[in-house]
Amino acid sequence: MKAMLVDENKNLVWSDVADPVIKADEVLVKIHAAALNRADLLQRQGKYPSPAGCPEWMGLEIAGEVVEVGAEVANWKIGDKVCALLGGGGYAEYVAVKYDMLMPVPKGLTMEEASALPEAYATSYLNLFIEGHLQEGQTAFIPAGASGLASVAIPMAKAFGAKVITSVLSDEIAEKIKPLGADLIINSSTQSVEDVLKAEEENGTPVSVSMDCLCGETLGKSLPYMARGGYWIVISTLAGIETTVQLRPLLTKGLHLVGSMLRNRTPQFKAYILSELVNKVWPKIECGAIKPSIYKVLPMADAEEAHAILERGENVGKVVLKVI
Repeated sequence: MKAMLVDENKNLVWSDVADPVIKADEVLVKIHAAALNRADLLQRQGKYPSPAGCPEWMGLEIAGEVVEVGAEVANWKIGDKVCALLGGGGYAEYVAVKYDMLMPVPKGLTMEEASALPEAYATSYLNLFIEGHLQEGQTAFIPAGASGLASVAIPMAKAFGAKVITSVLSDEIAEKIKPLGADLIINSSTQSVEDVLKAEEENGTPVSVSMDCLCGETLGKSLPYMARGGYWIVISTLAGIETTVQLRPLLTKGLHLVGSMLRNRTPQFKAYILSELVNKVWPKIECGAIKPSIYKVLPMADAEEAHAILERGENVGKVVLKVI
């Protein structure tokens, strides 16, 4: 089969590799589409290798069709349309997937749309609802509103009845992300995030949960204005790895500062998150309350351009590579 390898000059090369051989608890999926994540860019640079036992090439989420089923697999059959969360290996024609890392393609979705679900939706659900304990009527702060992850997390939080605040770098970007449905969009180039969050607290709608991929100085400045018992979930540090935290509000409000990564969770816990998605989020997708946000679909041959789109930060929503 073919897979997208990285050569010694960091170029992407569609290359011949060995066909996957499934284990008894796995299925073989013929890949129709693979969605991109910023982790792919890091892996290409040699900074985010696939976990042990996973293919060396990139790709954390795919959609396709089951073409072979292991002897111990009872809940999937040949011909099933599925999407899957992977440790790696999505930029290819086929992939072997453990049975509990698969989910059915939600009714009404294309393969390209379904490929954009597993990683981003699992990450958003994990951090908003499992780590952050987000409840209906609470306020969530989801910075970097133009990111692929925020394009999932904002509509998801809204669909479950939360008020959502996000931040962007310009009024132009704010206009682009309005369809995501955030209640308040902060232009962090002209507004102070902490001042806005302070005003929200004074107005009676303090932030109960933040899913923060930026962090840096803003985290420490904003934390004191959270709701009592609030959860600030650190999922990346794109805006800086250091901040100053005032401990008094942390103590008196009983705040939680939590570091969270999906990739280092156990397979069993990831399977639990996927089952939660199917039971609680898939119905909202199928009724139209949540819609996947796709920025662009490109053929696998244009993987270099797909990566460049992420590097330039021009996408609002997911970039997807079509395999067939």
